[in-house]
Amino acid sequence: MYATPRSVGDVMTRTVAVVGPETSFKEIARLLRDRQVGSLPVLVGGKVAGVVSESDLLPKEELRDAPGEAYTGRRSPADLAKAEGATAAELMSAPAVTVPSGAPLAEAARRMARSGVRMLPVVDERGALEGVVSRADLLKVFLRDDRDIEREVRRDIVAWIFPPPDSMIHVEVRDGVVTLTGALRDTALVPVAARLVRAVEGVVDVEFDLAPASGRTEGARS
Repeated sequence: MYATPRSVGDVMTRTVAVVGPETSFKEIARLLRDRQVGSLPVLVGGKVAGVVSESDLLPKEELRDAPGEAYTGRRSPADLAKAEGATAAELMSAPAVTVPSGAPLAEAARRMARSGVRMLPVVDERGALEGVVSRADLLKVFLRDDRDIEREVRRDIVAWIFPPPDSMIHVEVRDGVVTLTGALRDTALVPVAARLVRAVEGVVDVEFDLAPASGRTEGARS
């Protein structure tokens, strides 16, 4: 059986570069470059105190090019503090937006979208760091093989909602788009099937070309 990723812990990156509150500006910049990441968790006592990112470092460059009132007159107090910061504690964004390892992927996506971040530290129930999850990690589910999606849809959804002999449904998956064709007894169940199929990891869309079991032709699209 295909091991479908269903939680953040299934797709997160476990080997993580981290910094402490006293890590210097230059060391942070070096780690961001060498690890090719956009942000780093800041740990205090093993727990995530904040996150320092490329955007936290940029105010210092802006201040260098536009010193004095040309910069300070149009920046927030937070930006000014970051522009003068020299350590992770002074530069980081806090408190950090985190996500539990057991959270669904959709929850991680919502937190990223609401916070405008590209990476979330993944924490356990005590707040200790377990890994990080990025936008790229969340998209891994859409790389799932079409044949695996087809087997899951047929076994866990079609066989349950549209059991034979009253319904005869064929499942086809191409580039993540699931198409159900055939004859079925109760067309009222189509919206239910659409919701369940869309919940399958890796499904991009679902389409229907179904007819009542009586033989009358009737197409439907969710």
